[in-house]
Amino acid sequence: MPTLPGDRLTLTRPDDWHIHLRDGAMLRAVMPDVAARFARAIVMPNLKPPVVTAADARAYRERILVAVPEGLRFEPLMTLYLTRDTTPEIIREAAREGWVKAVKWYPTGATTNSDFGVADVRPLSAVLEAMQETGLPLLMHGEVVDAEVDIFDREKVFIDRTLSRLVEDFPGLRMVMEHITTREAAQFVREAPANLGATITVHHLLYNRNAMLAGGIRPHYYCLPILKREVHRQALLEAATGGNPKFFLGTDSAPHPTDAKQSDCGCAGSYTAHAAIELYAEAFDSVGRLDRLEAFASFHGPDFYGLPRNTDTLTLMREPRPVPERIEVEAGVTLTPLRAGERVSWRVAS
Repeated sequence: MPTLPGDRLTLTRPDDWHIHLRDGAMLRAVMPDVAARFARAIVMPNLKPPVVTAADARAYRERILVAVPEGLRFEPLMTLYLTRDTTPEIIREAAREGWVKAVKWYPTGATTNSDFGVADVRPLSAVLEAMQETGLPLLMHGEVVDAEVDIFDREKVFIDRTLSRLVEDFPGLRMVMEHITTREAAQFVREAPANLGATITVHHLLYNRNAMLAGGIRPHYYCLPILKREVHRQALLEAATGGNPKFFLGTDSAPHPTDAKQSDCGCAGSYTAHAAIELYAEAFDSVGRLDRLEAFASFHGPDFYGLPRNTDTLTLMREPRPVPERIEVEAGVTLTPLRAGERVSWRVAS
């Protein structure tokens, strides 16, 4: 159990089960934030070019480890990008490596760098069967991308059209519906068999679509899946804080250069790694359930993935601190964090 003496919260060190680290200068810029908070993270493979083989994942993993600041411990858990060219042998080779922990399915055009994805996984049933045999989970960006489907309904339509069938057809395949955003998704995951889990981001716990649209367009709150109505935010809060082990922490922290967000065709994604666990503490505290943060952040994810829980701890202090307006990436390039220029209510003490 976490210790909660007044304004101090000590919990088993958490993991992030869905994060974007990018590459190059951006990778080097975000790693201090990530490694200061999380012991491990499931790293998304949507680079350019994407991470599609075990060799790609090995090379990317090495670049990540080089970027970890001295004195910090961090383990990247690698994923492969599911494409039309993925084969059962690619899956088996990745599983043999040991540090490839999952395969990510991006519906084509669903989000950043998803052009290599597949619209329909049915032609890849042999690949899914290989994943089922080897124990590699399927991580899903759970949205349809049909032009006729309203952007606020894409998740629900994905559940109705696709996820319900996958759960039935592959009962032995572990699956994660990532960054769920709706009441319907929370209910479906809750009622589904034990092989289906879900990650929940902190920005979907703290904000509804008014944060992005009311009083002017605020591009740093624009993410995919998009922020939804308040009724959905409340349902996600109940799912995250309710103690159900099928729901666990996944920030979907997605850094983009400031000018790529603040443009006439801005990128989707919110950068939250700078204060991720602190913001989750705010969300849990808002409903009087700080005592349940440890299970959500530190236990449910490793239990679902079949990995050991961390043995070290992280301590938070209830002490407001400012969020910088910008984070420097390299000369002439900055990153704007979520809640830039405002404050967060907690800080990492150790």
